[in-house]
Amino acid sequence: MRALDVAIIVLFLVGMPLLGVWVGGQQRSAADYFVSERRIPWWVVCVSVVSAETSTLTVLSVPTIAYGGTMTFLSLAIGYLVGRVVVSFVLLPKYIAGELVTAYGFLGKRFGDGLRGTASVTFLVTRLLADGLRLFATAIPVKVVLAAYGVDASYWLIVAVLGLAMVVYSFLGGVRAVVWVDAVQLLWYVLGAVAVIVVLSGRLPAGWLPSAADAGKFQVFDLAAGPLTSPYAVLTALVGGAVLSMASHGADQLVVQRLMATRDVRSAQKALIASGVVVFLQFALFLFIGVMLWAFYRGAHPVRDLKLNNADELFAHFIVRDMPTGLSGFVMAGILAAALSSSLGALASSTVTDVYQRVVRRPLSEAEVFRQGRLWTVVWAGLLVVCAGLFASLTGRGNPIVEQGLSISGFTYGALLGAFLLGLLFRQARQADAIAAFAVTVVVMAFVILGVKFVGPDAAVVVDFSPAGADSKAPAYPWYTPMGVLVTLVVGGLLSLRNKGYAPPRADDALGIRAG
Repeated sequence: MRALDVAIIVLFLVGMPLLGVWVGGQQRSAADYFVSERRIPWWVVCVSVVSAETSTLTVLSVPTIAYGGTMTFLSLAIGYLVGRVVVSFVLLPKYIAGELVTAYGFLGKRFGDGLRGTASVTFLVTRLLADGLRLFATAIPVKVVLAAYGVDASYWLIVAVLGLAMVVYSFLGGVRAVVWVDAVQLLWYVLGAVAVIVVLSGRLPAGWLPSAADAGKFQVFDLAAGPLTSPYAVLTALVGGAVLSMASHGADQLVVQRLMATRDVRSAQKALIASGVVVFLQFALFLFIGVMLWAFYRGAHPVRDLKLNNADELFAHFIVRDMPTGLSGFVMAGILAAALSSSLGALASSTVTDVYQRVVRRPLSEAEVFRQGRLWTVVWAGLLVVCAGLFASLTGRGNPIVEQGLSISGFTYGALLGAFLLGLLFRQARQADAIAAFAVTVVVMAFVILGVKFVGPDAAVVVDFSPAGADSKAPAYPWYTPMGVLVTLVVGGLLSLRNKGYAPPRADDALGIRAG
C-alpha cells in the first residue's frame, strides 16, 4: 500500500471517534446515555443495527463464499428477515411499552431478578468473547498494512489502539454517538464495495457474466445439500436463519439497545424490518464481488495458486495489490469501519441495570446510574482489549476464525431466546423452572457443538470431541439456536406442570402477558 492509502486509514481511525464526540454532545442523564431519551430517527437506528451485526469477518468472508461456491448465502439472509418480522411484533412491543432499558428487564418483570441476572451475565460473557474475537480479526489487516511499511506492531498494541478509538466516543457520546457513527461507517464500507465493483468491471474479460451464470455462481437456493450439515440448504437457511435472527435481534442487548433508542414501537419495528432488507442487499453486494473476483482470478485457488494463508484473505489481497492508490486506502478503511461498531454501551447498560443494581440492593439515583454507566464503559473496553489480545496469542492465522465466532453464540443464543419464549408461552412457568431450563440448555448445546458429529454417507451420529475432519461433519451452525430454544421450552414447560394455579406477577400485565 502507498502512503496516501495509509494516511486515509489513519484519518479514519482518528476522525470516527471525534465525529462520535461531536454528534453525541453533552450527556444529561442515564436515559440519554443508554437510550438517547428515545429520540433517534428510525432510519438511523436501522443503519446502526446493520452496522452492529456486520464485522470485518463478514466483509472479508462473504465474497469468499461466492468465489468458492455460489450465492446460496442469500437464502440465510431471507431467514434473517423472517426472524426480524417475528421479533418486531412479538418481543419489541414488550420492551418498549414497558419502558425498559435492557431486554433482560422483561425477564426480571416476568420471572424475577434471578433469571434477569442470569440472562444478563450470559449476554455479557458471550458478547465479551464474540467482540474480543471481532476486535482481534480487525487487527489482522492493520498488522498486514503496517508490515508492508516495515513496522512490526504487536497485536496487543493494535487492539489497544482500536479499543481506545471505540471507548472515546462511547464514553463521551453515549448511544447517540454509537448509532450515528455506525451509520457513517456503514455508508463508508458500502461505498468502498461499490468502488471495488467499478474497478473490477473495467478489468474483467468479455463474457464473464454469462460464464459465471453457466457455472452456477448466481444460485440462491440449494435444494440438494443435506440440511443437517449444510448451513445453506434451503430448510436450514430459512428455518435456522429465522430463529438465529430472532435470538440475535430480540434477545441480544447489542441490537435491542439500539432499537430502544427510537421514539415508539412502530419506529422500532420499521427500523428492525428495514434492517433485514438492507442486510439482504448488503450480502448480495459482497457476494457479487466474490463472483467478480472469481472471474478476475479465473477461478484460481486462493491458497495453492495465489499463495495466500487462507481463502478469507482473497478480498484484502485484491484491495492491497490491485486497487488504485487512494481507493485502496478508502476501501481498507471501510473494512475497519465494519468492525468498529461499539458494543460498549450495550455491555455497560446491561451491567448497571441488570446486575449492579441487584448486587448493591438499593435504589440508585439518576446521577449514580449515569456515573456507573460511564465507569463500566471503560471497564468493558479494557476487558475487550485483553480478550482480543488473548485470542491473538492463542489463535493461529490459519484457523477458521469465522467458525469460532459463530460457535460462541451457538452456546447461549438458544437459552436466551428460549427464556423469553418460555415466559410468553407457558403461563405457569416460574423463575426456578426458567433458570433450570436455561442451565440445562447451555450444557446440552456445549455437548452438541463440541461433541456431536455426522459420519459417512448415511450421516450416522457419533460423539467425538476432536475437530471435524474429512470423514465427519459438525451440525450446521444455523441449527444451534433452534435446538437450544427447543431444549429450553421442553425442560421449562415440563417443570412448569408442577405449578398448577400459579399466575405470573401482576407487573407482567404492562408487558402484555395475561395472568389468567
